[in-house]
Amino acid sequence: MPSRRELVPKLDYVELPVATAENAVRFYSEAFGWDFTRYGPGYASYEGGPSHLGLDGTDDPKKAAAILPVIRVENLEDAYSSVVAAGGTVSQEIFAFPGGRRFHFTDPDGHELGCYQPA
Repeated sequence: MPSRRELVPKLDYVELPVATAENAVRFYSEAFGWDFTRYGPGYASYEGGPSHLGLDGTDDPKKAAAILPVIRVENLEDAYSSVVAAGGTVSQEIFAFPGGRRFHFTDPDGHELGCYQPA
């Protein structure tokens, strides 16, 4: 049975908008020696530490302006309900991605974050 500490939601993923995932992978690989998992031509993820780094190739000006912190949770639907009950606003409904499922929300100060449940 998992300990209480293991069940606490934790910030463990940061997603950076980048012009191209390929160029960003090259930079971070050369600068820090990180190996990336590729999830298609426009996305790659460094998964070798306690926190992971996603590189999201985008030309969407809205998306390119913000870093996306992502919180890992044990139950996505419970997190969704808690975010809404606490005054957050869902900005992207629950969706599937290669690593699990997630949703995006804004906090009362307008910061966008994500919550995900691993597959």
